[in-house]
Amino acid sequence: MRDDRGVGEAWRVGATVLGTLLALWLVLVVTLVVVGRRSDVRISARGAVRLLPDVLRLVGRLAKDPILPRRVRWSLWALLGYLLLPLDLVPDFIPVAGQADDVILVALVLRGVVRAAGPDAVERHWPGTPEGLEVVLRLAGRGERRHR
Repeated sequence: MRDDRGVGEAWRVGATVLGTLLALWLVLVVTLVVVGRRSDVRISARGAVRLLPDVLRLVGRLAKDPILPRRVRWSLWALLGYLLLPLDLVPDFIPVAGQADDVILVALVLRGVVRAAGPDAVERHWPGTPEGLEVVLRLAGRGERRHR
């Protein structure tokens, strides 16, 4: 004798889990759109194109730095993997949020680097222009670079 109640219950639980995950994803997308529009860090499309390879090199250099705490280096390796994979948490075809998830994730990880090792670690490994460094440090939660 088959127990159809167990199958029905499994479908109900699966639908509830799927619905909850979808709702959380939608909240994330809306949050990213709002944060992306309210952000005080502005950069042109041309500047963003120039900044991307520099940020990837920065993340790679920081991830290899033995001075940084292990947990920070692991988060940098995870970030690098996420940025290099073609799959995103929020697909890039969604306006603002598609790009904002990458920017916010980079900002959060770099903020962790700045808190753990200070802005000098970012400055020491920065491969790009001084203007690009200012943008990265602002994204990382540091208002202005120290003058040496």
